[in-house]
Amino acid sequence: MRYTVGIAALLLWTAGASAGGTAPITVQVPDTALGPAELAVIVNDADPLSRRIGAYYARRRGIPADNLIHVRFPPGRPVMNPREFRALRAVIEAITPAHVQAYALTWAAPYRVGCMSITTAFAAGYDRLYCARGCRPTRLNPMFDADGRRPYREFGIRPTMALAGTSFAAVKALIDRGIAADHTFPAGTAYLVSTSDRNRNVRARFYPAVLRMLRGHLRAREVFANALPHRNDILFYFTGLAHVPGLDTDRFLPGAVADHLTSTGGALTTTRQMSSLRWLEAGATGSYGTVVEPCNFVEKFPDPRIVIRRYLRGETLIDAYWKSVAWPGQGIFIGAPLARPFGGYRIVRRATRTRLVLEALPAGRRYRLEAAARPGGAYHTVSVFTATGWPMTLPLPRPVAPAYRVVPAGRAPVTAPRR
Repeated sequence: MRYTVGIAALLLWTAGASAGGTAPITVQVPDTALGPAELAVIVNDADPLSRRIGAYYARRRGIPADNLIHVRFPPGRPVMNPREFRALRAVIEAITPAHVQAYALTWAAPYRVGCMSITTAFAAGYDRLYCARGCRPTRLNPMFDADGRRPYREFGIRPTMALAGTSFAAVKALIDRGIAADHTFPAGTAYLVSTSDRNRNVRARFYPAVLRMLRGHLRAREVFANALPHRNDILFYFTGLAHVPGLDTDRFLPGAVADHLTSTGGALTTTRQMSSLRWLEAGATGSYGTVVEPCNFVEKFPDPRIVIRRYLRGETLIDAYWKSVAWPGQGIFIGAPLARPFGGYRIVRRATRTRLVLEALPAGRRYRLEAAARPGGAYHTVSVFTATGWPMTLPLPRPVAPAYRVVPAGRAPVTAPRR
């Protein structure tokens, strides 16, 4: 992995800072996640809503002008013909800047290309091996649970997510939530809902492992019910039902991820089941659903163990979600792709001790912690350490400096166990 160092987007203050008692500490950290310069936004100029979404997202996220890709095709149809799509994608691929690693779409329909979801078709090209007739496996996602932050360079695909909604107000709220979530380290709850629907409850087999993984890191609850009403701290919500009741009473934290395992939740504008758009309308920042009958293969849906682990380790929503689906050909990813609640760092003060908590350093790599009297000043080495996994906590010796940076120092001779 190549590392570039940039200033973290958030300056974290202690409680005394606002009262003038403590100065802020700035930290430069290795670049370990997709950023605006690596995301291309595809806009359908024949669709006024798409144009408006694209312009707003580009402005709010700082997407470079060269990364706005304008095309034109009849809007609103749920399904695009594969031949038409291949021609469209060829044009887009030809004008996509070489450094772009991922795509964002700016519409809810079309959500499907032939037998594939439109997000996987854009990511990997239209390929019937990603489809299935009947209850059969499909082609494996080359990104599945794989490390790395340059998917196109490393895996040959550009993961794609749709900024989907039926109104500008709904998508604007989604975009704003995604930005509001960045570097906030929300103290929410992961709800793992085990329902009475045996065919759709198949992911419940993963829930005990999630509970063990999150112990000491994040609140997690396995709930045996068909509804989860009146919860105000939802960060993750995974369930299996055709229709999920009670969402109008729930509050989702910015950056929340939620989806339901069912046959056609990803048929966003035409399904007779609950559309995955309903999660976004209820306040989630990302969701997923299948666009054609997938049968109840868990491999065709997000694995809660993977998406939660990778999200908490500082990956963007698009990376963490895409890496959690083994067979994504029939499923559409929707939401705010660059949302990153757990990226960057935290400063934690306890009495006379100050600690730096790093969320996104790959385990097994060596780094230097350096300090300076001011950002951009002359840095000196404080310590050399090997990242041991998520999260990484470093004590800051007294007196605490105003500025720090973490820089690569070569690979450790022994790789830490994968978590």
